[in-house]
Amino acid sequence: HGNGYQETGGGHHRDGMLYLGARASLADALPLHIAPRWFSSHSGFKCPICSKSVASDEMEMHFIMCLSKPRLSYNDDVLTKDAGECVICLEELLQGDTIARLPCLCIYHKSCIDSWFEVNRSCPEHPSD
Repeated sequence: HGNGYQETGGGHHRDGMLYLGARASLADALPLHIAPRWFSSHSGFKCPICSKSVASDEMEMHFIMCLSKPRLSYNDDVLTKDAGECVICLEELLQGDTIARLPCLCIYHKSCIDSWFEVNRSCPEHPSD
């Protein structure tokens, strides 16, 4: 026990993770390099999944809900005419491009929204939906 860490409670570091004892929750056992940026100067945190600000006492439930929420489904299609800019890659959506149309009717390059959905579960332009 000469390492200066308590075995239960109080929080200690091990293998780059923060552990807060026997009653640690999912959110308490996050990588140290991720956890600090979630916390805002207010009493809450910014969810890394949906980017919403959430009160500290609601953090764990919100985090679990976000992780369990399925990503949006979309229809894919081939553009028959140019359709402006893809806000993910900032390139033009051109005739012949394979696009994804979300339920909110926003469209993106299919490859762009697939990459976006690897780390997000909402429309880039409608994050609260």
